[in-house]
Amino acid sequence: MRVERAYAQLEGFNADVAHELRTPLTTLIGSSELALQRNRPAAELQDVIAGNLEDLRRLAIIVNDMLFLSHADRGASARRAPVTSLAAELGEIIEYHEAALQERSLSAVCEGDAKGAFDVSLLRRALSNLLSNATRYAKTGSTIKVRIASNAGRVRIAVENEGSSIEQEHLPRLFDRFYRAERSRRQTGTSNHGLGLAIVAAIARMHQGEPFARSADGVTAIGLDVPSSSATA
Repeated sequence: MRVERAYAQLEGFNADVAHELRTPLTTLIGSSELALQRNRPAAELQDVIAGNLEDLRRLAIIVNDMLFLSHADRGASARRAPVTSLAAELGEIIEYHEAALQERSLSAVCEGDAKGAFDVSLLRRALSNLLSNATRYAKTGSTIKVRIASNAGRVRIAVENEGSSIEQEHLPRLFDRFYRAERSRRQTGTSNHGLGLAIVAAIARMHQGEPFARSADGVTAIGLDVPSSSATA
């Protein structure tokens, strides 16, 4: 039974991958064929190339994310190093997202701090994905909160946003690859290839931790809970 379930999940994943890649590939082929059908002004060809480049970049992101998840599935672990201020290390990611936040009249603040041994590059990637997700669904004009808390040898990083709550039945599956719970949340028109939170979960596991998500009364918090040092240290 477990083998059948795993096989069904693999089939579903393969179908999702094919779907995610098919749309940009179809667009690329169609626009390229159209551009070759007749002579076009240079400016028009530049527009076609620019559009194709955008689709190629999207494909590259999907492929790179899939490769990262494959690497994590094979048992890759975090390369921990001492960190005296996790807030300082992750603050750079908040600054990087400032333009995207301003587009939706949002702001972000970091509350709390922790120290320990972490793979900072991985945690930065996780926070970036969490901030992108929160920015997508946050109520316009609200403040996204990055909360860092340390307790009993563990560190919890949560990104909290105001907005439409996620229905409870969706929460356990938020970290599945290509899973989207958009029907239960307000759409913003932004694109999302559905691997961001799966990568957050993988990074949590690479730190011997776990992801978490909760949503109620118009507030959603998603993040990861990890040991502040390696269990094998």
